[in-house]
Order: sequence, then structure tokens, then C-alpha cells
Amino acid sequence: MVNAVLGAAGLTAFLTVLEVIPRAGIVSADYLPPTSRIVAALTEEVADPGFWTALGQTLTGWALGLLIASVAGIAAGVLITSVPYLREITASTIEFLRPIPSVALIPLAVLLYGTELASTLLLVVYASFWQVLVQVLYGVRDVDPVADETARSYGLGTWARVRHVLWPTALPYVMTGVRLAAAVALILAITSELVIGAPGLGARIGVAQTSQAVPEMFALVVVSGLLGLLINTGARAVERRALAWHQSVRGEVSS
Repeated sequence: MVNAVLGAAGLTAFLTVLEVIPRAGIVSADYLPPTSRIVAALTEEVADPGFWTALGQTLTGWALGLLIASVAGIAAGVLITSVPYLREITASTIEFLRPIPSVALIPLAVLLYGTELASTLLLVVYASFWQVLVQVLYGVRDVDPVADETARSYGLGTWARVRHVLWPTALPYVMTGVRLAAAVALILAITSELVIGAPGLGARIGVAQTSQAVPEMFALVVVSGLLGLLINTGARAVERRALAWHQSVRGEVSS
């Protein structure tokens, strides 16, 4: 409750400053409109059916990309850690590919898929996949070797050990990876729409920018920020629910 109040107070202060700065003449209102103008533009956007279409297109690319990246990241992480020597073989490849920024793949995405949804998915999946995979690898590394050897001594096979020993230990890391990937997926979805011109909020922001509709542009940026806030809040809620048995979540609830 305290965190929510502090967050609301911080947001209120920020919006107040945003209202005062252009009206005081510190920055021209042509480039940084006051909060009241942004809110008015946002009201007009919400009343436009095209806005909801663009929002749906962005959320579609985000959700599909996050789903593909999460499934692929978890599967690849479990496979790499379950097969002997596979982690050592793939370590250098992972460290080579992971730092490559997804925006560097924009020319490739345009060549392959143009401005279709597939271009957005390519960038979203690539960026989000590494968030999940790396967390899975860290989670598996945290498995208690005594517990693993005990499971082996009781005759549990590879997949039985994955289910009963590896997965409970790695799940907190997996949830963290998915939460981080959710934010990254939204960033890449909107960025790809803005740069490539794929349909969605990003493309709508680009149109507002080129047509000098500054309040509308800022209104759409605010919507993007609110989407990020909602996604992070929802991801944390899912994480707390999935890890209700875990010590970290029980301690958080009790405090």
C-alpha cells in the first residue's frame, strides 16, 4: 500500500512539473506540451477506433513474441543443462549472439518479411529469448548437487530429475526471466513498428511525429508507458502467484 501511494505521489509530481515547465516558458509548448494538452489529446485518441486497432496489433505482436521466446528459452535451457557437455559446447555461441542488439536485425527483418507482423515477431523473439534462456541457465546452476545426487541414487531418470529437482529450483529464475522478457518484448514491438512501419502503436507514433501532431505523439508515448506499467504489474502478480510456496514470496507477503 505504501509503495502504491509513493508511486502515485511521484507520478503526480512528474505530471505537475510537466504542466508547469512549458507554461513557464522554460521549454516551448510546441515541443513539450503541458500535461493538460496531452490529456486532451489522449482523450481524442481513445475515442478513435484506429487507436484501438493499433493497440491490438501491438499487443498481438508482444504476446505472440513473448510466448514463442518463453517456450523456446525454457526448452533450450533445460535441454542444454540436461545433456552432458552441451552447455560447454554452446557457451561461446550464446555469449556471441546474446549481446547483438535486436535493432541490428531490422534490415534483415525488412528483407525477409517487409512490414508484416513477422518482422515484429523476429525482433521481439530474438530480444526476449535471451532473457529467458540466461535465467534458466542460472537457475539450473543453482540446483543443490546433494539433492541431484540423492535423486540419482533413488534411480530417477533425467526427466524425472528435471521435474522434481531442477524445475522447482529454476522456477524463480524462469519467472524473473519471463518478467524481464515481457518488458523487453513491449519495447521491441513498439520500436519495430516505429522504425519499420509495421502496424501498431509505434507506427501511429511515427505518423504523429511526421505530421507535427506533438500532443498526440506524447499521448501515444504515455499509452506506451502505461502499457509497460500494466505488463510489469501483471507479470509480478503472476510471479507471486506461481511462487507462493517459495521463501522469497512468503517473506514478501509476511512483511
